[in-house]
Amino acid sequence: KGFGFPTGLSTGTAAGTSGFGTGTGLGATSLGGFGGFNIQQTQQQQGGLFGQQAGQNQSTQLYQQVTALSAPTLLGDERDSILAKWNQLQAYWGTGKGYYSNNNPPVEFNQENPFCRFKAVGYSCIPMSKDEDGLVVLILNKKEADVRAQQQQLVESLHKVLGSNQTLTVNVEGVKALSNDQTEVIIYLVERSPNGTSKRIPASTLFNYLEQANIKVQLTQIGVVMSVTRTELSPAQLKQLLQNAPAGVDPIIWEQAKVDNPDPEKLIPVPMVGFKELLRRLQIQEQMTKQHQTRVDIISNDISELQKNQATTVAKIAQYKRKLMDLSHRVLQIIMMLTSSQGSHPASFTRVISEVLTVNDRSNHSCTGAFSLLQISHLKQQQEGLSHLISVIKDDLEDIKLIEHGLSDSGHMRGGILS
Repeated sequence: KGFGFPTGLSTGTAAGTSGFGTGTGLGATSLGGFGGFNIQQTQQQQGGLFGQQAGQNQSTQLYQQVTALSAPTLLGDERDSILAKWNQLQAYWGTGKGYYSNNNPPVEFNQENPFCRFKAVGYSCIPMSKDEDGLVVLILNKKEADVRAQQQQLVESLHKVLGSNQTLTVNVEGVKALSNDQTEVIIYLVERSPNGTSKRIPASTLFNYLEQANIKVQLTQIGVVMSVTRTELSPAQLKQLLQNAPAGVDPIIWEQAKVDNPDPEKLIPVPMVGFKELLRRLQIQEQMTKQHQTRVDIISNDISELQKNQATTVAKIAQYKRKLMDLSHRVLQIIMMLTSSQGSHPASFTRVISEVLTVNDRSNHSCTGAFSLLQISHLKQQQEGLSHLISVIKDDLEDIKLIEHGLSDSGHMRGGILS
């Protein structure tokens, strides 16, 4: 079962496009190869005379490998058992030649042989883009900063590679750093017709053009080392990929990987054979970790800036509260002045207080405003009480005047009678 690496080791984006699986993935070999296997091999095993011959060759090779590991007859004595152990070690390691007979050539052991121990199965995301989206990935042997600085020059160079056709426009969908100072650039091509309409060139058409020998030479001159399509697989293609175990992978392990798939709708099993593949995945994981850390740092800086803005806002709110308190005190002082100077005109003073209350009700919603409102309401009640008291006093004064007037009239009448 190999090393038994955790199945989530390679979870990431589509193999050969971005994230985990970049380099030997979709479009790199035949229809995709998802990190080491492809559809061509399974097609060769299906029907026809060629398929039968391929099956016979594989059976013969497997028989030779088993013989070299268990019962070599090269020396004809006990040394053959030592040779068998040596052949087992080479087969487990996935490199070397296994001698087993004087009449047959040695067996070549590579990492795809079924006895190699340095292999595991991970998962990669299934591409979701459609062919009509036209997305093609270019892998450049340049750093991300250099690619971004020379992005316009890269677009112009690609336009020249495409024949400098004035109806075609090269567009960059995204740029992302990869491991080993490589950069992934996603492009698509837009064709404009004379009537003003435009459409994207299908990804398969653009990819097939870029894969021509003379075009690949021109791409190499501008730093492009590989082009990859980014298109979804049909259900038939997915079924074909999953149906047969990749070369060198135990069918039992492959079936178990399909059962353990955490999300069969989005992920597909990917074989990881040898330390180079494991190292590549580790490097990609480190690169993704750096990108995530960069994003976290940006978010952290944004949070710090927001906290500073919040502190400034809180200080301004406190300042406005103090200003509101001062204005409330000034309003109270004005009301007190009006109370002392316009006590003889309660109606006009009541109208002034009502206007103040209306303005205060519209503009103040803080605790200080509410407190000031209560104070003004209390003063209004006091003013109403004073107004009522003044009215009563005025009525009493009128009554006293009437009494005095009556008394005065009575005195005149009495004096006239006496006289």
